[in-house]
Amino acid sequence: MVDKPILVLAATGGQGKAVTDALLGRGAEVRAMVRNPEHKAARQLASQGVDVVAGSLSDRGSLAAAMDGVAGVFAYTTPFEAGTDAEVAQGEAILAAAGEKRVPHLVFSSVAGADQQSGVPHFDSKARIEAVLASGDVPHTILGPTYFFDNALGGTERILSGVLDLPLPSDRPLQQLARTDHGAFAAGVLLNPAPYLGQRIELASDAPTPAQMAAALSASLGRAVRHEYVPLEAIGNPDMHAMWAFLNGPGYRVDIPALHTAHPEIAWTSFADWTQQAFAATH
Repeated sequence: MVDKPILVLAATGGQGKAVTDALLGRGAEVRAMVRNPEHKAARQLASQGVDVVAGSLSDRGSLAAAMDGVAGVFAYTTPFEAGTDAEVAQGEAILAAAGEKRVPHLVFSSVAGADQQSGVPHFDSKARIEAVLASGDVPHTILGPTYFFDNALGGTERILSGVLDLPLPSDRPLQQLARTDHGAFAAGVLLNPAPYLGQRIELASDAPTPAQMAAALSASLGRAVRHEYVPLEAIGNPDMHAMWAFLNGPGYRVDIPALHTAHPEIAWTSFADWTQQAFAATH
């Protein structure tokens, strides 16, 4: 166990919260950087004993202040607010601050497939950050999550009406990850960095097909849910269009059996089990 705090950036977001929860569950001291410490989610973290500090992913000064005296940093960047160039700038600010403060270990959450020259804008922006990280002197580990189970929640209303919309053939497996598994894996790396230094590890919990996903949702909801194929040409957002074209093509390449065998300490939630939890209140 480390004897200094671990800093989680964007700690109230989906990834940051999962990592924070996992660290707290293991008795670690956590510092959380958030945009607004007065936000309800940030106040909730403070009530759990987390040291909440204000800062921005694009502000090197606030990042460096938050990194003062930490054992490690969990870092995540996003293109979905200001675009991919802004995401790369976030990454550069994070890495510059980490270098300035001589952070002992930085875990960067990228994306599975970022090393495949996919042509997906938000994969390529993360690949650019990975390249800066690899060429620098900050000790690091890169994690590459696949598609999150939680992404299905964006279509909750349609699912509750009996339809799972996905731009994949019904029999095409889609490697996916539970946020809790991602958080637990990242926490394990942050608390015991030595075996993971310099590694790039892609993560997936399960690989159900859309047909299997619909069947699991049907079982959890107690009523029929069917998969409806969404044509790629119907996806207007260029980034999302490119991502689904990639997932229909080469796709993610996680060796799931090898990953799960190597890390039996992680729960590795199945999609079916996740649906039971995620839709428990909707019966």
